[in-house]
This record gives sequence, C-alpha cells and structure tokens, in this order.
Amino acid sequence: MVYRINFIMNKYVFRCLLTIIVLTSTCFIPAFIPVHGRVNTRIKDIASIQGIRDNYLFGYGLVIGLQGTGDTTRFGFTRQLAKNIFEKLGSVTTKEDLDSRNIAAVMVTAKIPPYARPGSRMDVLISSIGDAESLRGGVLLHTTLQGIDNKAYAIAQGPLSLGGGFLASGEAQEVRKNISTTANIPNGAVVEKEIPIYILQENKIRFCLHDADFTTAIRMMDVVNAMYPDSAKAISAAEVEIKPPQEFRTMDTIAQFVSKIEKLPVTPGTTAKVVINERTGTIVVGEDVKISTVAVAHGPLTITITERPEVVQPPPFAPEGAETREVPRTDIKVEEKKAMLHVIPTGVSVSEIARALNVLGVTPSDLAAIFQAIKEASALHAELIIM
Repeated sequence: MVYRINFIMNKYVFRCLLTIIVLTSTCFIPAFIPVHGRVNTRIKDIASIQGIRDNYLFGYGLVIGLQGTGDTTRFGFTRQLAKNIFEKLGSVTTKEDLDSRNIAAVMVTAKIPPYARPGSRMDVLISSIGDAESLRGGVLLHTTLQGIDNKAYAIAQGPLSLGGGFLASGEAQEVRKNISTTANIPNGAVVEKEIPIYILQENKIRFCLHDADFTTAIRMMDVVNAMYPDSAKAISAAEVEIKPPQEFRTMDTIAQFVSKIEKLPVTPGTTAKVVINERTGTIVVGEDVKISTVAVAHGPLTITITERPEVVQPPPFAPEGAETREVPRTDIKVEEKKAMLHVIPTGVSVSEIARALNVLGVTPSDLAAIFQAIKEASALHAELIIM
C-alpha cells in the first residue's frame, strides 16, 4: 500500500515538472525567433547607391581587312565614311575609288563601369549596319565612343573576334555557324575621360532598393538607425536616405561609411507570388503563398482520332459506269480518367501545397491550369504571374 502511494506521488511530481518545463520553454523560445522572418541578407545585395551605375557608350566606325564579305556598293554610307577617313589622313579620293567589298560600316557599343579612370580598358561590341555578309578577319579603325551627352569618353580600335563559327557559301547553298555580322574586341576600348560620380547629395546618401517594398525599406531604416541613430529615413518603397555622421562627410571617409552600411544584415520583405512559364512548364511558388480551403479535382481527357480509309471495289456484274473508290473511315476514342476530389485546407505551406497537388498526379502544364483555376475561385492569396 505504501509502495502504491509513492508511485502515485512520483507520477504526480513528474507531471508537475513536465508542465513547468513546457511552460518555461514556451516563454523563452519565442525570444530566439527572428521578428522579420528567417532569411537575412546584406544591404549591398538588395540595394545600390543612387548615382553609382554603368553608363552606355556608342559610336560608328569602319571595319577593314575583310575578304570580300563587306558592304556592297549599294550601301553608300560605307563609301562616304571611308572617304572621310582618307581625307583626314590627307588623301583626296572619291567614293567611286572605293569600289571594294573589303570594308564594312559598323556600330560600336560599350558599357563603361563606374569609377573607370582614364587609361582603363573595357570590351566593345561590333555590329554591322550595312549588308555585309561577314565581319570575320576584320579590323576596327579608330572609333570615338560618346555618351548620351554627346561627349567622347573612350576610343576603340583593334582586330575583331567572332568567338568561333564559320561561313561557307556557294551559288545554291550556304552553311553558317553562329552570327558572323556581330563581333567583339576584348579590352578594345581605352577610357579617355572619367564620368563624374557624386555620392553625397546635400550631405546625404540615397540607397535604391532593387525590388521596391515598403517593409524592406522600413527594416533597412531600422537597422541603420540602430547603428547610427536618427541617420536613416525611408522616403518611399524604393529609397532609403541616410545622413552620415559628421566624421564621414569627407571624400576620404565616405567609402568607409558606405562599406559599413553595406555589410548590415536585413531581412527583405517578400510578396506572395506564383510564377508560371507555360513554354517550359516551370512553376515557382513563393514561401508566403497561401490558399484558402478549396477542393480540387483534375481528370485528364484523352481523345484519339484514327483515320482508316477503305477501298471499295464494284461487285461482279456491276453496271458499266461502276468504279473503284476510297471510302473514309474514322474511329474516335474518348478516354476520361477518374478524377479524385482532393481538399486543400486553409493556410497550408508551400511544401504542403506541392504534396497535395502531387497526390493528383498532375503534370506541370496541369499545375498551371490548376493554379489559374484556384486564382479564379479567389482562393489563391498571391500574385499570379504567367510568362
């Protein structure tokens, strides 16, 4: 009897201890859960400083040294361009003197990175603007590259590289591999003038989010203010304005301040999206996608049509005008598989959505149709994007 009482008492004490452990863990565990989600990234990965960007340059020039694959005489711009170049060199010529297909007029484009200094090199892209057959083996002459302000910032020149491929043609057939009317020159342009970049505007730096989102902008503002109080302000869903402390407002120290800001971790806000590419059958479902309770049934319908024409000959002792004819015979078979009604509960996760739809045994194209139907039923709480 005493033993039984002790057992009951020990069981009671065990239950009390277990209840205390559960209550204690419930109180302390939430303190370790991030407030804004689970994925952190650096500010430099989701935002960039306004004013620091690539700039595009362009110009037109002349490619020489082609093996009879250049522009024809019908494209007079090429001859006029060559005439202008020879006149700059002190040679007086006419367009009729340049009756050759070894030259071609091209457009030259390049992308100059920020902070490119005079003497820096960059790649250029060459594209034919005439009726040239191929630019293989050509050399680009001195070409000035200008910006949108019509000022010259770089000079391009050098042998063209088509990156492999070939062209073989005859009177009746042509075989070609890769595009031979575009080429590039690695490090073919030299920067002659620096594009000015101004980071500080009225002693402020403005970060532009790659994906505009009010939640992300507010979180970024809070993170920066935690390190530099009252320095950041979210002025829109895509811009956060930061006022550096007094000791970081010089050209020698602003780089240190920007480096510290870019390393700060932020949890970006995400928009619930379902992206469907019908051409490739690719479906991407975001983490925050939710579906209300909905019942889904999907049964594929297969229709098979077979044509089996028959030849009918006239019977013996048929009339004189009887002849053999082909009679069409068509077999149509309709097969509809049994569709199971599957219920998807409210607030399921992405993995549960995938598991529920996989139970139906559907293909990616069928999944696209199901998501569109769920959206039409107002049960899909996400943005549906069809590419």
